[in-house]
Amino acid sequence: MSPTRRLAEALIARASVTPQDAGCLDLIAEHLAPLGFVSERIDSGPGDFRVQNLWSKRLATLDTPVQKAIKTIVFAGHTDVVPTGPLAEWASDPFTPTERDGKLYGRGSSDMKTSIAAFVVAVQEFLATYPKAPLNIAFLLTSDEEGPATDGTVVVCKALKTRGERLDYCIVGEPTAVERTGDMVKNGRRGSLSGQLTVRGIQGHIAYPHLARNPIHQLAPALAELTAMEWDHGNDFFPPTSWQTSNIHGGTGASNIIPGQVVVDFNFRFSTESSPASLQSRVEAVLQKHQLDYELKWTLSGLPFLTPPGDLVTAAQAAIHAETGLQTELSTTGGTSDGRFIAQICPQVIELGPPNASIHKIDEHIALADIEPLKNIYRRVLENLAAAAVR
Repeated sequence: MSPTRRLAEALIARASVTPQDAGCLDLIAEHLAPLGFVSERIDSGPGDFRVQNLWSKRLATLDTPVQKAIKTIVFAGHTDVVPTGPLAEWASDPFTPTERDGKLYGRGSSDMKTSIAAFVVAVQEFLATYPKAPLNIAFLLTSDEEGPATDGTVVVCKALKTRGERLDYCIVGEPTAVERTGDMVKNGRRGSLSGQLTVRGIQGHIAYPHLARNPIHQLAPALAELTAMEWDHGNDFFPPTSWQTSNIHGGTGASNIIPGQVVVDFNFRFSTESSPASLQSRVEAVLQKHQLDYELKWTLSGLPFLTPPGDLVTAAQAAIHAETGLQTELSTTGGTSDGRFIAQICPQVIELGPPNASIHKIDEHIALADIEPLKNIYRRVLENLAAAAVR
């Protein structure tokens, strides 16, 4: 069994359901210590919901000074996993790593404990060959990515910013591939802006509508207009901004009552062509146009970020091609990730990991054939960045 798979299985065997870490970070710190990494915990949150966060860094040790400033690359990810769902539906225990039909099964196998294992082993191999490489290397890991994400990476990033820590490159190990490791890299993500709209009416008997005011009826034209709106056209890197209604709550449960209010939950996944302020003002304008009696609460989960082709993207593209022969596709599609927090303090952030077809599903798995190439890609990125640092 390869070191990467061995470490991945040790991590999968720990039932680290959000926000629990179940000892994963301690295990990783143990592997990093002999390499010269200095680890610290930046935990956050109350009581049983306290989130475990690890910041571990190794400074470059050089024989002779170099002309350029030493750059820092960060490997970022999460040790927490989503709940298993019904255990009876799993073909094997989700926290007992199991090989079957050329795949490694277990919760977190794809999202994203194998990536973390590959990070660690890639760094071990890189430093064994290039112990004096002109790169600072760091790990930023949390147990709060699958949950609210309020006490995890965002807390560490704030702490690093306060102390003036400089980050240059970051690879987030999220599962980004479609069919084969390396076929897609996320070089950005859309922003996420949610709203909860409450439209107030007057409750009454459904047989006497003239004595009531139905908020569902009042909302319907405004909702239709919002649904049909074109928010922006996107750009070369981002698809157009998308609006989606996720929930509508109205009524008392009785069929003969006009409700006194209706509540709508909606979300924007927005490109860099729109801002939270512009989206909010356009929604408010529609609601006011339809003369609704309403209350609107906004939640900004993350701003969009983009890493254009440059040092990190070039290093990753070359690493993927050298290892797999693939010409990787750059994409900003999909959901949000902790990259949105890291991008606030790091100018170049990409997400690069294994295929994502089974993530969050029953019988989550990763193909055994994807494990070593993933580790090798990470190692090759380090090699490419180190080579660029001395040119």
